[in-house]
Amino acid sequence: MTALVIAEHDNAHVKGATLNTVTAAAQAGGEVHVLIAGHNAAAAAEAAGKIAGVAKVLLADAPHLQAQLAENVAAQVLLVARVEPGLHPGYEHIVFPATAQGKNVAPRVAALLDVAQVSDIIKVQGPDTFDRPIYAGNAIATVQSSDKVKVITVRTTGFDPAAASGGSAAIEKVNAAADAGLSSFVGAEIAKNDRPELTAAKIIVSGGRAMGSSEKFNEVLTPLADKLGAALGASRAAVDAGYAPNDWQVGQTGKIVAPQLYIAAGISGAIQHLAGMKDSKVIVAINKDPEAPIFSVADYGLEADLFGAVPDLAMALSSGL
Repeated sequence: MTALVIAEHDNAHVKGATLNTVTAAAQAGGEVHVLIAGHNAAAAAEAAGKIAGVAKVLLADAPHLQAQLAENVAAQVLLVARVEPGLHPGYEHIVFPATAQGKNVAPRVAALLDVAQVSDIIKVQGPDTFDRPIYAGNAIATVQSSDKVKVITVRTTGFDPAAASGGSAAIEKVNAAADAGLSSFVGAEIAKNDRPELTAAKIIVSGGRAMGSSEKFNEVLTPLADKLGAALGASRAAVDAGYAPNDWQVGQTGKIVAPQLYIAAGISGAIQHLAGMKDSKVIVAINKDPEAPIFSVADYGLEADLFGAVPDLAMALSSGL
């Protein structure tokens, strides 16, 4: 058996989600190959080759793959998966990280292969059997696929990342699929942030609707995040109210995170928010409502007014207490 991991990268570096996806693919059994589809992406291919557990890296390099548009990447995956006998092993698993990019490409691949996609897995029970959360994480479904090729997306918080170094996989160039001509890249507006990226952060400080305004959000939470070297997050209610930008949203309709430490300030703990952060290693909840659902998943809970408790915590950290 051989699994093909579709790497997420920026043509120069492999993104962290790929490391978790390699771990999941390895647990399904057999060799793990990684596909780098991009342009001038030799550096990304070299980085993929160093990932522990990767046996081979396939590099498809062409100008129309630079933006990694879903239509072109899907065509590239199919070209690699259906290559002439003898050039590559048949792939029983085609594995994507369950990121925005992965969720965009994987369904196209599954449809073109006429197989059912297995989405958002958090555990590999066997080569054809996987666990995935349903009902916002309140139940876990065990899914068994009888398809010859399994197209899978991986919830990266469910798997430890593979080591980014230590591997020595061979890099093999493969023919690039033709430009599908169905879409074109117009431009991108990238949000710049000096803080760690939310899904990769080891510490996250999140605020909810109780913050009251964007000014209070920044005034109260930013000093604490600065002391901890943390990323800032928010509940959907806070984002909808305009207190925080969309890319800070944690939850079922936002980003799924699992940091070492998650501090929830003024977040009641709606089921949609809990679905996005309850796998955090340590959860600290600060809320003046003793009945807030967030306390049911918190390792440490402080029943207090966040506008006093959070600055006090930041001050205590500053004084080394």
